[in-house]
Amino acid sequence: MTSRQDWFAGARPRTLPAALVPVAVGTAASELANGVIWWRAACALVVSLALQIGVNYANDYSDGVRGTDDERVGPMRLVGSGAASPDAVKRAAFTSFLIAAIAGLMLAAAAGWWLIAVGFACVGAAWGYTGGKRPYGYMGLGELFVFVFFGLVATGGTAYVQDESFTTLGAFAGIPVGLLAVGLLTTNNLRDLLKDEAVGKRTLAVRLGDHATRIFYAGAIAAVFLCLPYMAIVRPWALIAMASVILAIPPVKTVLGGAAGRDLIPVLGSTARLQLAFGVMLTVGLSLSG
Repeated sequence: MTSRQDWFAGARPRTLPAALVPVAVGTAASELANGVIWWRAACALVVSLALQIGVNYANDYSDGVRGTDDERVGPMRLVGSGAASPDAVKRAAFTSFLIAAIAGLMLAAAAGWWLIAVGFACVGAAWGYTGGKRPYGYMGLGELFVFVFFGLVATGGTAYVQDESFTTLGAFAGIPVGLLAVGLLTTNNLRDLLKDEAVGKRTLAVRLGDHATRIFYAGAIAAVFLCLPYMAIVRPWALIAMASVILAIPPVKTVLGGAAGRDLIPVLGSTARLQLAFGVMLTVGLSLSG
């Protein structure tokens, strides 16, 4: 029997800030003068969290049945470790997607039925990262899709369901959020670079190589803070998020310093903490200026 602790670990809780931050920032980037519609924000959070957990289980299943997790360096995988059967993990993934779909339907009924198409695209992207015949994560496109769906779509979409219209701020706020999600995935792929290359998994890190991937990570983190001056033009208090730069220094130094393999595992936690701190500060700053 798979324990609750195993399922919790398989959901990869360190990745959950990638689901929390876009909803918080997107809600704060909406037209706050009209008041926040809290039930819509709650539904958006359920969608985001369920998709994040679903993609984690889906990756666990797909990588496990392909055998690319047989010698795992990072967090425990349910299928690869034998802690759960592939069918059980697959069911967990699709149950998570179903929960996201139900909450998404409620939002679509309120803000526009065309959002159903966005929901299908999100679920398709979640499954297609490592699932299917041609997983895009194996072709070096993971960072691009993460930026789009956990940055632009999640943040801009949350702002849209509040305002029922698109705004420049809502769309732009998704850029730093997406870049932080890219930083998480890049760290993960840098850690697994040699193993992925050996099993034919052509992630962006494998395609770029070790040195260029480290520069890419540092550049993505730096670009996060370069986005703040523009947002401050519209919402001046957004600049308080600049204070989180202090949390960016240790992981960037570690990555640029050449840490590899297990030594990069703490960088995942540091990047997640940076993502959460930046998201909280930006949410507060956007709200104070709204």
